[in-house]
Amino acid sequence: MIDAHAERRLVRKIDLHVWPVLFVIYVLSFLDRINISNARIQGMTEELDLYGNRFNIALFIYFVPYILLEVPSNMVFRKTKPEYYLPFLMLSWAIINMCMGFVTTYQGLVVLRFFLGTFEAGILPAIIYLTSMYYKRHEFQTRMSFFFCSTVVGGAFGGLLAYAIANLDGRHGLAGWRWIFIIEGAATACIAIVSVFFIVDWPENCHFLTPEEKKLLELRLASDGAHSSARMDILNAYAYRRILTDWKVWLGAVVYMGVGITGYATTFFMPTILREFGWTAQEAQVHTIPVYVVSAVGMVSVAYISDWFKHRYAFIILGCSIATVGYGMLLCQDSLSSEAKYGAVFLVSLGGFICPPIALAWLANNVAGHWKRAFASAAQVALGNIAGIVAALVYRQEEAPRYPTGYGVSVGLMWLGAVAASLLFAGMLVENRMRDAGKRDGRLSRPKEEVDNMGDYHPSFRFTL
Repeated sequence: MIDAHAERRLVRKIDLHVWPVLFVIYVLSFLDRINISNARIQGMTEELDLYGNRFNIALFIYFVPYILLEVPSNMVFRKTKPEYYLPFLMLSWAIINMCMGFVTTYQGLVVLRFFLGTFEAGILPAIIYLTSMYYKRHEFQTRMSFFFCSTVVGGAFGGLLAYAIANLDGRHGLAGWRWIFIIEGAATACIAIVSVFFIVDWPENCHFLTPEEKKLLELRLASDGAHSSARMDILNAYAYRRILTDWKVWLGAVVYMGVGITGYATTFFMPTILREFGWTAQEAQVHTIPVYVVSAVGMVSVAYISDWFKHRYAFIILGCSIATVGYGMLLCQDSLSSEAKYGAVFLVSLGGFICPPIALAWLANNVAGHWKRAFASAAQVALGNIAGIVAALVYRQEEAPRYPTGYGVSVGLMWLGAVAASLLFAGMLVENRMRDAGKRDGRLSRPKEEVDNMGDYHPSFRFTL
């Protein structure tokens, strides 16, 4: 029997040691990824001749290595110490970000964006994988959404910081937009060095837990039904087959891709869209902040309710529905006032930010075993980030201020994600019922080395809906 008081104390201790530094790291990762959108309206467009589709290409090129390297990165991450691997990636992209402050040509910008995507690729899947090893399945959603608030904090802070940095325009002969990259890159480099001392190791090797606490952690995870029989600790031919043929991983990736487009579109283009409402560049930067604040509150509130009910699917549909109302208003914006259009941006952002952390936590809840989680989290983020490529290409300058292609494609992709979520929900519901009826028990007659390495394919595992 697990002592409830000791368990609560353990969870609080894990929360305080695991999340704060990872939150800061992802704030900076997101900030360094999207600061190009703030620099765009502070003079970078004119200086680097980013007219036509050039800005879209600079956004697009980031996602090529970002998508291709996420799965390999997570496989390497499993064999390393997190406290060294993550700071290495962080310091590398910080240097790239500072270099963007000195770029003089469009071609140079594209090359640097490519390398930025290369070094940022491993961050999010690694964080999802590492943190999921510390928690029960129905504790993870709330924490994942708190963590995902780092994206809205990054977006809001990016606008505020860009507003402040604009006053440095002309200092030491550098334009204000260049200081955005230099200052934010330098801050990331400093945090990267310090973070070595704060990032936790894998649960079995961590230093902040006592031997008794490690034993309690192992017991509580085993009692969750996700870590006892459903293991995958050996990467062999059988494990590869179980991983690559798991329909949940691929459907989960489609869900994340569909619902993720709004977050990318919001962070890449919101300053530009708000400027189309008649505000100056600095006013547009400031007006992004309330949008991000509302999105953060909504995201965490929905996550708490989702964990309370131990349910994910309905809340993805809720987020898609809220965003669709906002997109509908923006697609019919000719008769709307600037205030109404600004309200529509709130709805799009709120609905769009509710869904991605739910999609990530949902798949993490429904895969078991070290290697299965390593692959699943990376594959979901990698394929899901195709949405970033789409968002980078469909908001075209010549369609401003209505952006019919951008808004239309975004709402269409969101509902593709909703359809994939419906299929995932139905498939896991049927599978749970079959396991309850004993119709999957035949798998236990397979060789012991396979039974002990099945992961969530094991008949004892039950899926979170």
